[in-house]
Amino acid sequence: MADIGAALRAIAGEQRVLTGDAISEDYAHDEALTAARQLPAFVVQPVSTEEVAAVVRVARERGVPITARGSGTGLCGSCIPRADGILISFERMNAILEIDPLNHVAVVQPGATLDELDKATAEHGLVYPVYPGENSASLGGNVATNAGGLRAVKYGVTRHQVLGLEAVLGTGEVIRTGGRFVKATTGYDLTQIIIGSEGTLALATEATLKLYPRPDHATTLLAPFSTLDEITAIVPAIIASGVAPLIVEYIDFVSMNGILTNAGLDLGIPQTIKETALAYLVVVLEDRRADRLEENVEEMATLIAERGSLDVYVLPPQAGMQLIHARERAFWAAKAAGANDIIDMVVPRAAIPAYMAKVNELAQASESFLTGCGHVGDGNVHLSVFQADAGKRHALIKSIFQAGMALGGAISGEHGIGTEKRPYYTELEQPSKLELMRRIKAAFDPDGILNPGKIFD
Repeated sequence: MADIGAALRAIAGEQRVLTGDAISEDYAHDEALTAARQLPAFVVQPVSTEEVAAVVRVARERGVPITARGSGTGLCGSCIPRADGILISFERMNAILEIDPLNHVAVVQPGATLDELDKATAEHGLVYPVYPGENSASLGGNVATNAGGLRAVKYGVTRHQVLGLEAVLGTGEVIRTGGRFVKATTGYDLTQIIIGSEGTLALATEATLKLYPRPDHATTLLAPFSTLDEITAIVPAIIASGVAPLIVEYIDFVSMNGILTNAGLDLGIPQTIKETALAYLVVVLEDRRADRLEENVEEMATLIAERGSLDVYVLPPQAGMQLIHARERAFWAAKAAGANDIIDMVVPRAAIPAYMAKVNELAQASESFLTGCGHVGDGNVHLSVFQADAGKRHALIKSIFQAGMALGGAISGEHGIGTEKRPYYTELEQPSKLELMRRIKAAFDPDGILNPGKIFD
């Protein structure tokens, strides 16, 4: 280990290689509720792609595992290091290298955060649209997990916004993929293979991201319904309206109470509505012109009212912003309430009623309590699982995943697999697909040093 430490210090210097008591507890975990904490043998804080590549070459020569870390806001254990390994922290590679208004792109290092990028793009009247619910999240972490969020119904997820990457392979080689263009048919799309691979194929050291004109106006509509089925039934009509909503969310009444209480927010909903509503629909519309937004809001409110809502509230701008911010913090509300696990399964949006009916059936059979909210516009349902017994909880979650997959869904819509969903994924996924992914990993990382134990064994 002393030899490894000396080799790392020769690359990054004494101050940017941490060992022993100098390694903060923050490096031992992400935000996964169930993952075991683990400190690494070394933390390296590189400042360039060349340093990252040099660290990878040292690790490869000595057979030492490497885990990459951005802000540590992940929810599946992907950035938790190995005890005998090296954690590469990108906290010092956090520059926004360029905002290119002519090509509508940003070039960023992996440690840059969503909040920092948003401030930089706002100066140019542009926006990067991926907001997974935590603005302190790093762009590198977003790339690693293919982060999504509330705005995916309009803009898609991270993989739809990444035009190109600079990345270090498990061999220490550096590659560039894609570029400042929106289409290419030139060999395999290596950019898309790396996105969502959770640091198991390559370490992204630079990303070229797509930007959009920043709308000046937005309005939030809140509609209580007697049942969740009524909300899911209205979604196709909302999507087909041509209004292109920014956000289409559902929140069950338990989650709504928790979100509002946690945020200290009162939206003025009458008590009679609160006693009747079992679920809430949240729709956010945006536009660059106030008059067009007003027309779209009227059309959307009418559509929702005609489909059986108990009422439709057009929230004042400040209240709307507060509600969306509180919804983005729903994970923290669930954590504060004592949730034992969270699920972010995605199913075809038309299958949500059948999926939720099965979820409720399984929860009752296992004497568990589940609450939820989700991106109903794209079928990504987030469930908080309250079941303290680990054995019962595992059986319940496995059954929920099986039910969702039978409806055409996938285990994770945006959080990733990491270590926490790996047992379910490796047991339930098609074996031939897993074997193909192992062969792909071997091509990128022939010695298996990049984030071993994540996604699959």
